[in-house]
Amino acid sequence: MIKIIVLFIKAYNNTRLTDKKGVAMLKAKDIMTKDFITVSADTTIEELGRLFIEKGVSGAPVVDSNGKLAGIVTENDLITKNSRLHIPTVLRLFDVFIPLGSSKLEEEIKKMTASTVGEMCTRKVITVDEETSLEDIATIMTDKKIHLLPVLKDGKLAGIIGKKDIIKGIAGEASQ
Repeated sequence: MIKIIVLFIKAYNNTRLTDKKGVAMLKAKDIMTKDFITVSADTTIEELGRLFIEKGVSGAPVVDSNGKLAGIVTENDLITKNSRLHIPTVLRLFDVFIPLGSSKLEEEIKKMTASTVGEMCTRKVITVDEETSLEDIATIMTDKKIHLLPVLKDGKLAGIIGKKDIIKGIAGEASQ
């Protein structure tokens, strides 16, 4: 879906998303959701699920006691918690066990047994700043296979961008 969005942006870059000089107009600050929820690492999984349902969101930044970005948690994390455990395939060769493929067994187990957001969230968060172009945002989301991007201003959390925000930007309905 995001690949289609990137192609759409590139196709219409010279008309809808640029000014008369061809300079991209839409930036992260134009499309980001400024009124967003955050959660702390000690939020329980049950509280997180209720919050996602009540607010109609698909994820939230995880912040520490100072409001600094500490991670991100999404619906996918909640779904992973309830999925089957994938046991890695191993090859035995002369009394040596060699795992085949890239196994994230330990990470999967941690997420499946998590009781708080801090145990489940992604700690290595990809972020953008307010001046990042819409095209760059769509490319990052496509290349990194992520659906939510926190936006930072002067190192502080200023907003969040989801797939719907990009589509609204393309359709000319950028956030106010």
